[in-house]
Formats: sequence, C-alpha cells, structure tokens
Amino acid sequence: MNLTSTFAFRVRKALYGDKFLRTLSLNRTELFGFVEGKSVAIIGNARSLSDTSLGAEIDANQIVIRLNDAPLTSSKSHGQKTDWIAVAKRVSGHRLTLRGPSLLLWMPTKRKRLNWSIVSFAKFYLNETTRNKLLAEKLGAPPTVGLMVIDLLKQKQAKNITLYGFDFFASQSLSGSRTAEQVSHDFNSEREEVVSIVAADPRFRLVSSV
Repeated sequence: MNLTSTFAFRVRKALYGDKFLRTLSLNRTELFGFVEGKSVAIIGNARSLSDTSLGAEIDANQIVIRLNDAPLTSSKSHGQKTDWIAVAKRVSGHRLTLRGPSLLLWMPTKRKRLNWSIVSFAKFYLNETTRNKLLAEKLGAPPTVGLMVIDLLKQKQAKNITLYGFDFFASQSLSGSRTAEQVSHDFNSEREEVVSIVAADPRFRLVSSV
C-alpha cells in the first residue's frame, strides 16, 4: 500500500468528511446503471446457507453481492462468484484479493472505519446516510448491512433480486459467534421489513435456507 496515499486520504477525510469521500465514490446514476435489467443475488451470512446446494443457482446471477467478510464455506452452498462486496467494517486486503470484487460499497452511516484500502481496491460507492437513518427509525435499531443493501437495490432497475442466506439470525452468522441478544440489530423487525418488501415488489425473492 502506498503510505503517502494512505496518509493523504486520512488527512482529507478528517478535514472534509463526506464532501471529500464523495469525490472518490460512484454517483447514484453510475451505480444504478450497473444493475439495470440484470439478475442480482444478495448473499447473507446465515450459517444455514452452508447446509444447502444453492451455489450453482447463486453463480447463475449476473451480479452476486456478498457482505462484509464474504464467507464462502463451499462452492456447493455459496457458489464462487463475487462481483460486489458491501461492507460495514474494515475487511482485510487478503480477503478482498481472494474474492476479487469489481465494486465495494461502504454501507453504514459511520465513516470512521472506512480506510484507503477499501476506497482504492476497486470501484467504490459511498451509501447515503439519510436512508440509513430512516431505516433505523423504522426498525427501532441500527439496520444490518444486508438490509441496507436490500434498501439500496429497491431504488434500482434490476431485472430481479434474489436473497440467499437470510434467516434473520435464526442460525446465527458465519461472521462470528455472537447471539442475537449480543448484537444491536432487531431481527424480528428486519424480517418483517424484508417480507414486506418481497410481498410488494415482484422483483424480489427470498430463498429459505432453514
């Protein structure tokens, strides 16, 4: 990593905040253009997905979006394709190189953990804070990165959007060992929100893994 670029990024982020970060980000029109008319898969990190044989179906989508560390326990269950990664945390350069996404999305309202390695790895999109705040008010809790991505895709003209590996913490997460009680999200509210989206928008489909 270029240390000069890293230092310059930190200084400008501290001085100018989102005004600077948005100069590095794709705009909404550019981002939406990538998915127009395409089939999209969003891969949640539920442990229950590992017990399925959905990998080939996942990889058949034109754009496959994985979340945070993008765990992939086997090609049989998870597929191998990774086009985008949506993150709410720092992800190691090794993991990014391993998955090889063409686009990284920074989803949360907080920008503190957003670093140069994420911004400079591939095409980059900075999610809007306004929609996250509205989601948090609606749920009564901070939204997960998965729900933030679903909310973002609602605005796009994708052909269809299929959700895999979303069981709303019934089987916990492949990303850690914490229980639902140990995290800040309200999974009952998130389930209700996703079910409502799927019922209202025929482009969405939720594939059960439990």
